[in-house]
Amino acid sequence: MRPRTPALSVCRAATPTERCRSGEVDAVPCASLPRRPTMTQSPDSDARHGVSRDDAESAVRTLLRWAGEDPAREGLIDTPRRVADAYTEWFSGYATDADAYLARTFEEVAGYDEMIVLRDIEYESHCEHHMAPIIGKVHVGYLPAGKVVGISKLARVVEAYAKRFQVQEKMTAQIAGCIQRALAPLGVGVVVEGAHECMTTRGVHKRGVSMITSTMLGSFREDARTRAEFLQFIEVGGSRR
Repeated sequence: MRPRTPALSVCRAATPTERCRSGEVDAVPCASLPRRPTMTQSPDSDARHGVSRDDAESAVRTLLRWAGEDPAREGLIDTPRRVADAYTEWFSGYATDADAYLARTFEEVAGYDEMIVLRDIEYESHCEHHMAPIIGKVHVGYLPAGKVVGISKLARVVEAYAKRFQVQEKMTAQIAGCIQRALAPLGVGVVVEGAHECMTTRGVHKRGVSMITSTMLGSFREDARTRAEFLQFIEVGGSRR
């Protein structure tokens, strides 16, 4: 592999709502654009994945009774509806196709072939073992092989996988695999940081603990210099200027 200098293309995703628009070209004709990811069902549908809204709300009432509460009292009477609404948002990733977000790529990059990094992509997910929140950040990098993608789409891929019941190790591999399939880059690196409420609010009750997972593909796995450059750019757990 050729000697590489640490040329840098790094963007910071400050919050989930502050989406970067860089790399998206408005001049592309609408007919040439790929189909955007679509929901697998109508938002107005009463049933989701074969379960009716009434059944979902009834399940919440059952859990409330099992916990020792009265679902009919004033403070809880609307809770089943609110929980069902929250589940629609928290687990919207099941109704989206992450690969479709990366279908539109760009090749007019003036020969740019150095690392591209998007760091500090905030996410909220839920542990599939206890249905407890996982909150953290994702850092993504890839070494392009002739084509790049609009960076906001990388953040959307993270959201698509985070908005599901997850194991952090699996989510890390899913994000990296999606980028590899869509861009076929020389290498991909994904690092995920997560605070797991399943161990901070129950069980061992250890606060201030974060879990770090990584998936390295291609040159990020095979070349120690490329991997070190990526890790230097994201500086997980360190201070940045």
